[in-house]
Amino acid sequence: MAPDWQELLTLATTEVEATLAALPAPLREQARKLPVTFERQPNRELQDDGIEPDTLGLFVGPEFAHESDVPMPPQIILFLENLWAFAEGVEDIFVEEVHTTLLHELGHYLGLDEDDLTERGLE
Repeated sequence: MAPDWQELLTLATTEVEATLAALPAPLREQARKLPVTFERQPNRELQDDGIEPDTLGLFVGPEFAHESDVPMPPQIILFLENLWAFAEGVEDIFVEEVHTTLLHELGHYLGLDEDDLTERGLE
């Protein structure tokens, strides 16, 4: 049984804060400037743009190196109901997946591609 939305938010927010706090200082300072938002699942507009309905997380906006070139600020979106389903309703796995997905999307912000992330165990 899935926890209610508030429980998912609490678990995810706690893990995001812990993950950011564990980063090396220079990276932590930059990462804290990047908004992390929570959605249940990708909305119809995102799906129409090619985002799969079961996507766990998404980085949108310019990479760190190009941030000043684009008027839209970057952000990370975590899709909590998808993360919960991926974890098969196991709280510890959900928290671990929030951690991994956040680092994966943060890697995109820093300019890493899928191959770079896979090499780092963040697929």
